[in-house]
Amino acid sequence: MQTSIETISKLERRLNMAVPADQIDKAVEQRLKEMSRTMKMHGFRPGKVPLKLVAQQYGPQIRSEVIGDAVQKTFTEAVREQNLRVAGYPRIEKKDEQSDGRDLAFSATFEVYPEVTLGDVSNSRIERLALTVSDADIEKTLSILRQQRVAYEQISRPAAGGDRVTVDFIGKIDGVEFAGGKGSGMPIVLGEGRMLADFEKNVAGASAGESRTFDLRFPDDYGAKEVAGKTASFEVKVIKVEAPKLPEVDAEFARTLGVEDGDTGKMRQEIRANVEREVKKRIESDLKQKAMQALLDASQFDVPKSLIDMELQRLVQAARADLENRGIKMENMPINPEMFETQAKHRVSLGLVIGELVKQKNLTATPQQVRAAVDDYAQTYEHPAEVVKWLYSDAQRLSEFEGIAVEANVVKWLLEHAKVEDKAIGFDELMGRTGAQA
Repeated sequence: MQTSIETISKLERRLNMAVPADQIDKAVEQRLKEMSRTMKMHGFRPGKVPLKLVAQQYGPQIRSEVIGDAVQKTFTEAVREQNLRVAGYPRIEKKDEQSDGRDLAFSATFEVYPEVTLGDVSNSRIERLALTVSDADIEKTLSILRQQRVAYEQISRPAAGGDRVTVDFIGKIDGVEFAGGKGSGMPIVLGEGRMLADFEKNVAGASAGESRTFDLRFPDDYGAKEVAGKTASFEVKVIKVEAPKLPEVDAEFARTLGVEDGDTGKMRQEIRANVEREVKKRIESDLKQKAMQALLDASQFDVPKSLIDMELQRLVQAARADLENRGIKMENMPINPEMFETQAKHRVSLGLVIGELVKQKNLTATPQQVRAAVDDYAQTYEHPAEVVKWLYSDAQRLSEFEGIAVEANVVKWLLEHAKVEDKAIGFDELMGRTGAQA
């Protein structure tokens, strides 16, 4: 079989192939004979179906399969001989026949993996966050856990910040009710910000049974475009006012957090362990992201479009599956792949540069490193040993932790060769909280 390779661009190649027609004919005939020996057809004994009838019924299908196999074999052998690393899938097209009319001509257009040039990261600056969890941080976390379990008690005094107020209301614009402007028995926690600030402001100070009427102007950028920038008149009746009551930090509270014996000292120890684990996770995630970006910024290479397209499809499928798992029907809701284009290119680029660094610096993961990653993950579950056993029972599941271990090796290498600067960070800032929430 004749082949020739053209260079179209830095990464794109075209392989021209000529497959002898007589070779195809012989292979088709051979397959048809093999089929006729076992084929069953009404009116004939098994294995006695005339070859002509077999060819009439299955000839086109067999020919297509034979040609496909021949082209694939030719393509595989050619790229192996040329020592080419194919990225993605080739686009194979049938060409006009050769001048002798006996050869079947095809072309396969494809991309190859780029030559990744790793840059010098010795001048790269990587900022490493630093935080030691204090007793005050644990108390902040404990306070949030209490707030998450708050109960409300009905009271007779006027509503104040933090109270839960149950109201009936109706809003009108130019004397006409508007969509979403009516509510019955709606609970509002004053200060949470779930209602517009002016609405809460006019409800504050009211007691159960009291009614209030006021005007409210919707912001120009309000989500509901039909009312944005308009002024509505509201009539609000307060049904009841309830004051928040935080649970005491006692044995019962400890049990709600999973401490079966109600030991509050043990509860605080577990809270600290969980907080320190989360802090470590966030700092490591931030450090990994910065280290990987430093590696990308220092490296040079072209990214195969075919790999980006494949990653794009994976991201779209993952997004679709996630939405469907949440109960959202996707039949009439197409996902625009362009939303994920930047992410897809970043992930492919990162995969290529990490692969090159791992190969050059021998940063593959050891079994011990993989086990450490598995153990760390398993500690977040109630029965870690069972989780470890489950993960090791499936090679695909375990491969995820091999990837985690490799990334850890890459980050470690980068930190050893780049300029690392430690930066103290506050607990609330790291956890994405404000002082008020804490």
